[in-house]
Amino acid sequence: MMDFITIPLVVGIITLGVFRLFDLFVRKKERLAIIEKIGDKFEASMIENKFSFPIKSSGNSIFGTLKVACLFLGVGLGLLVGYFICLNSVAGYNSMELKNNAYEISGVVYGASVLLFGGLGLVVAFLIEMKYIKDNKNV
Repeated sequence: MMDFITIPLVVGIITLGVFRLFDLFVRKKERLAIIEKIGDKFEASMIENKFSFPIKSSGNSIFGTLKVACLFLGVGLGLLVGYFICLNSVAGYNSMELKNNAYEISGVVYGASVLLFGGLGLVVAFLIEMKYIKDNKNV
């Protein structure tokens, strides 16, 4: 049923993994270069004993969470709407055997509704973020 999303999902996960791996090596080289530059100028008092997460904890990290949450809500709503559209309009959708035409139509309906509602979720997240920034600027 959801064959349309497996290939982009696998390619995206592999690409993200390769990017993070290269990013890790580049950061390690940059840190080593900085340590070599500092050399003897480094003092023990410069070290802060703080536990740091790989994710930014300062700034607008709440907006990143908001975007992901709205995206997932939109995708879930898109799947639900796609199911109801297929249930009411595609002939033979409830039966165990889907004909080729019904299978293709249901795939298109699911794909379109997931993309539409996922995009709407991101637009809602953007509008909430802009409203929050505008309200805090005026204060």
